[in-house]
Amino acid sequence: GKLTRIVSNCISLEERDLVRAFYEASQAGVEIDLIVRGFCCLRPRVKSMSERIRVVSVIGRFLEHSRILFFANGQNDPIDGEFMIGSADLMYRNLLGRIETMSPIDSRPAKERLWEILDTMLSDRRSLWEMQSDGTYVQAQPRTQHEQEGTHRRLMALTKVRHAEDLARIQEAEAQAQTQTEDETSGDNGL
Repeated sequence: GKLTRIVSNCISLEERDLVRAFYEASQAGVEIDLIVRGFCCLRPRVKSMSERIRVVSVIGRFLEHSRILFFANGQNDPIDGEFMIGSADLMYRNLLGRIETMSPIDSRPAKERLWEILDTMLSDRRSLWEMQSDGTYVQAQPRTQHEQEGTHRRLMALTKVRHAEDLARIQEAEAQAQTQTEDETSGDNGL
């Protein structure tokens, strides 16, 4: 069979038809990870109803506002799946009472970045709380020193690395341009 998986990152989940659709997808064998920062009206891991649904909340240094949807669509490599970003939470008022937008993401580098965010959040063992079938939450516990980092610290570190790499490229380009200008200038003096 082809890989079927849904990952959603949002602030809140309460729209009834969408909750029912997640239940139906779970019952059909789809693995579903929901990263829900605020309230969630779906009950995960309920036998014969939502056994394949995991609901987590990442609570940390920053108030999370990203809205990312991922669909594996039969692809083993997540980057080959379908990504969407948008402004709407999965709530009745946002989906049916307002004009909100969701956009597909086709750029491979953008998909890589989005998957990095989702994967970082789902593998968090420091700031992640997992909803139980009774609606209570249990905080994940770090098992190693590396797992002490948490989502927000990890994303900040990745951003610093990216900016350092970007800065190095800019400085290298500026140095090359300066060298070229000096070479051109010294060539003019010899005429």
